[in-house]
Amino acid sequence: MTAKEKQLSQFKASLVNEEKSEATICKYLHDVSVFLDFCGENEITKDVIMRLKEMLRKEYKPHSANSMLAAVNKFLKFSGKEECRVRSLKLQARPFMSEERSLSRKEYYRLLYAAGKDSRLQLIIESICGTGIRVSELKYFTKEGVERGELEISCKGKIRVIIIPKKLQKKLLMYCSRKNIAEGIIFRTRGGNPLNRSNIWAQMKALCEKAGVERSKVFPHNLRKLFARCFYEMRKDIAKLADILGHSSIDTTRIYIMETSREHRKVIEKLGLVI
Repeated sequence: MTAKEKQLSQFKASLVNEEKSEATICKYLHDVSVFLDFCGENEITKDVIMRLKEMLRKEYKPHSANSMLAAVNKFLKFSGKEECRVRSLKLQARPFMSEERSLSRKEYYRLLYAAGKDSRLQLIIESICGTGIRVSELKYFTKEGVERGELEISCKGKIRVIIIPKKLQKKLLMYCSRKNIAEGIIFRTRGGNPLNRSNIWAQMKALCEKAGVERSKVFPHNLRKLFARCFYEMRKDIAKLADILGHSSIDTTRIYIMETSREHRKVIEKLGLVI
């Protein structure tokens, strides 16, 4: 095992011990691996981290740069080099969401039709978007939970209960009947393990051309965001939405329900302040 592999292995163990989600662990390990390659044979110093920050500022989008810096700072703290940590790039919060990343309800329906009636992929898409779960939480969709009509989900040290819509409950139970699933996880591999999130991501991307939806809009987390926007449009209760999504901070939930640039433009145009 190389020195880099040993560092990553030890860092991963600490993240697992902190009960970080699988997606978070994968993201941190990827970013730290890039960071270690950037360092090469050089000793990790504040000067090296500052050069990394400058490189990220020039070559990455601000949010991507800050995401990587967060992972690096986490690694530095783990390594006992807290004095080397740096601040994230200062960003002015945008009042609207990029149109290129926003999945509309109509585009969502087109993805469902492209997936095929009663297919497993269609059910997966509906399960994520119909309940607002994370793709990593699909493993909590069990035959027993679906029969009860609610799921108990444990993530990041918190337990929350998710209600399954009646239509989705009926479709899932029919799927279980067709696949002879008597108990346990519904969306599973042939070996009985939960489906890999990367496979779900790839299958969704494969629908884009047939559905006529831009690839930049099609990924599991965007289904969760669509659920959030639809729920907020109906209830206007951001605190309740945060509880449903499992967010610790309402600031995170605000990002999910942000209007698109097109919607924002309509509001600005209607102000009537230019004669």
